[in-house]
Amino acid sequence: MRKLVVQQWVTVDNIAAEEDGGLTFVSGEPFSEKTNPAFKASLMGFIDSVDTMVLGATTYAQTKDYWPYAEEQGEYGQKLNNLTKIVASSKLDDAPWGDFPAATVTRDPVATIRELKGQSGKDIWLWGSLTLMHSLLEAGVVDEVRMLVCPVSRGTGTRVFVDGHDLLLVEATAFDNGVALLRYEITK
Repeated sequence: MRKLVVQQWVTVDNIAAEEDGGLTFVSGEPFSEKTNPAFKASLMGFIDSVDTMVLGATTYAQTKDYWPYAEEQGEYGQKLNNLTKIVASSKLDDAPWGDFPAATVTRDPVATIRELKGQSGKDIWLWGSLTLMHSLLEAGVVDEVRMLVCPVSRGTGTRVFVDGHDLLLVEATAFDNGVALLRYEITK
């Protein structure tokens, strides 16, 4: 069965978005030619493990004008753009993605995730989309949380976890660029 994997860039104090929604804390040259080889291998390994990306409406709006045209993102960008995309929105009717196939819009992301998990294929990636992530955690459809922890703190902002969850550590990897990958399975 496919898994729904959430990936979030976070600070050491569990902030996944600054008060203005920004991500200025993201560090480690995530997608450039200067990227630490082990870090790049981890990112590429993850994107190779998924075939579907789910976005909330806000994350979609923030990324749709950049990623489909981000040739400087190289192989990572090519793979990201070629993933099947689902956008959770109660207002959008369509979700174009540049010259790539448009995303499918769902008004019921929990039902859509459950249906996708029952189909064959690679894992499903929830990209950013904190509000959607919180509702999917509450619905019990998130299987794994993958946090890329940047070596900074912010004190305020939107946290990854706002409710209690039991987690099982699957992986903890530190990279030379100061970023740590923490992967947790949701146990309940």
